[in-house]
Amino acid sequence: MSEQHVVEATPTPRTVQTLSADLQLLGVKDGGVLLVHSSLKSIGWVVGGARTVIQALLDVLGPKGTLVMPAHSGSLSEPSEWENPPVPEAWWPLIRQEMPAFDAQRTPSAGMGVIAEQFRTWPGVVRSQHPCVSFCALGPQAERITANHSLEFSLGERSPLGRLYELQAQTLLLGVNYDSNTCFHLAEYRVRQPTSYIGHAPVIRDGERIWAAFADVDFQTEWFPAIGEAWDRSGAVQLGWVGSAPSRLFSLPSAVDFAREWLDEHPQRNSMTDGSSDQ
Repeated sequence: MSEQHVVEATPTPRTVQTLSADLQLLGVKDGGVLLVHSSLKSIGWVVGGARTVIQALLDVLGPKGTLVMPAHSGSLSEPSEWENPPVPEAWWPLIRQEMPAFDAQRTPSAGMGVIAEQFRTWPGVVRSQHPCVSFCALGPQAERITANHSLEFSLGERSPLGRLYELQAQTLLLGVNYDSNTCFHLAEYRVRQPTSYIGHAPVIRDGERIWAAFADVDFQTEWFPAIGEAWDRSGAVQLGWVGSAPSRLFSLPSAVDFAREWLDEHPQRNSMTDGSSDQ
């Protein structure tokens, strides 16, 4: 959608005040911990753009609240596995040789949206150290959430998602659907040992740039919309609007527990499983 279309579809410009009111009405908690997945264009035309949306979120959470967003950087990966788009095989050696190592301060996010990318550079934000699926956080719980992000099993218990579960965080899907809902990945780890996957990413280790190999799950996000539809029907999801964006707010631990039960109850998932996992 072009900016002109966004303007034409917006009845009145969105501001910090109007967005804060919408977030409060939806149920964002003062002093809470909030994981946000977002789409700026879905909100309508915002005075100040992504900066305004972030400020509204921080204002509603207050000084005791903690805001969290994904800062994934999937391009820091083995080029032979790239699909969106693939690159010529002749390029692979050069990419492996020249790809910069992950740097929490400098490596941009990719595919997370304008709001998440601007949040990554917000003063005081800290970022976890996973080269492919890092998270950023700001607030009293930020260090706890982002510390010790395991290279292996990257969205499991030793990840920011594991800490968010412990902290009884809320999740806000701001103009995006359940296929963007990363917390369902934590349920994947808790029900099974999926098909093994070995990832590769450039990192700095002992002062040297290396391509690190790490074990992980073969994520199956194609089930997320179906899980989300069932989760919506449970009555545990607050539905509303933030600006023009259809939005969902819910308990992250409850959503993970629900997704785990859903995966256990649906035999079609067995086509992608291999036993059980405690990762």
